[in-house]
Amino acid sequence: MDRRWRDVGVLVAALFAVNVVARLIIRFGYDGDDTVADRVSLAMFVVIGLILAVVAFRWGGQRTLAGWAADMALVVPVAMALTVLVGPLLVGHNPFAGGAATFLAQIWLYLLAAGAGLLIGYLVLTALGRDYRSRQLKQYAEVNAAKPRRVVRR
Repeated sequence: MDRRWRDVGVLVAALFAVNVVARLIIRFGYDGDDTVADRVSLAMFVVIGLILAVVAFRWGGQRTLAGWAADMALVVPVAMALTVLVGPLLVGHNPFAGGAATFLAQIWLYLLAAGAGLLIGYLVLTALGRDYRSRQLKQYAEVNAAKPRRVVRR
């Protein structure tokens, strides 16, 4: 159980670190250039989606869907809250400086990237037949096929 919470915390920290790096690149490299800032933000969302796809692929093969989905239901909102509320403060901006539309757009883009990453990772895992349930069903079929049926004489 302790390892599970450590993995959740590391994942939240990794997702937040991706955001911090993107914000620092925008702040110190391209301050004032909105087109480059948009591209860096898009790249950040793609990296977040890829990280979550890899995590869904790895965790989906080791644990039940309910087990790792519950962890993701905690990881994604916490990382999103840190990204939207704390991230701008680290580079000297107000989280609400762009207005409500920008604030809500960040939330929707984060949820879209996270959802797409998790869905793609789990669908690839399921398509390859390496998810937890498929492996259980395969093992069940192998065990039942290995034991021949006993004939009972009367």
